Amino acid sequence: MARTKLYLVRHGEQDPDSNHASGGGLSPLGREQADQLGRRLRTVPFAAIHHSPITRAAQTADIVGGHLARVPRHACDFVVDRTPVPSAGQRGRYPDRSHSWLDRVPANERDEDAVALRAAVEHFGVTGEQDRNELLITHNFVIGWFVRHVLDAPDWRWIGLNQDNCAITIVQWDSDRPPTLVSFNDTGHL
Repeated sequence: MARTKLYLVRHGEQDPDSNHASGGGLSPLGREQADQLGRRLRTVPFAAIHHSPITRAAQTADIVGGHLARVPRHACDFVVDRTPVPSAGQRGRYPDRSHSWLDRVPANERDEDAVALRAAVEHFGVTGEQDRNELLITHNFVIGWFVRHVLDAPDWRWIGLNQDNCAITIVQWDSDRPPTLVSFNDTGHL
């Protein structure tokens, strides 16, 4: 039975003086969080580190990668910062209380009907001939979407599945059963 474990990690804390819209870098605390995360994960046999190209995620991957020297890492568009928003025809599937907030999501972060996030789950949520572990350094809503998928919850349930900076969530695919949530928002290393 082949198994795929995805370690989903939100980037370290962003520098509060940097511009969020331009993808600001890590704060000193964010760099420390990333270092602690790397120490925690140094014994996991990862096949690769996939990180969002946004600065705070790329910097987190660089620091973590220092503890995983032989693990290849690269920027990955599948895990870029996205907010799944319903199209006009799907708004009724989301609670009314969330509509005004979703309407204010910036255009560059909108993922209408989660097309890109569904593609990310399809890309990473597969098993192969051998067991593998992948590290995805990404953003809060991306992780929420993966967890929602694994729990087979309604589309809108990613809302409120919040991750701490550099917390670890693990989701697992096995070749002979549905995907499972192994751990959620684990901060034991911080």
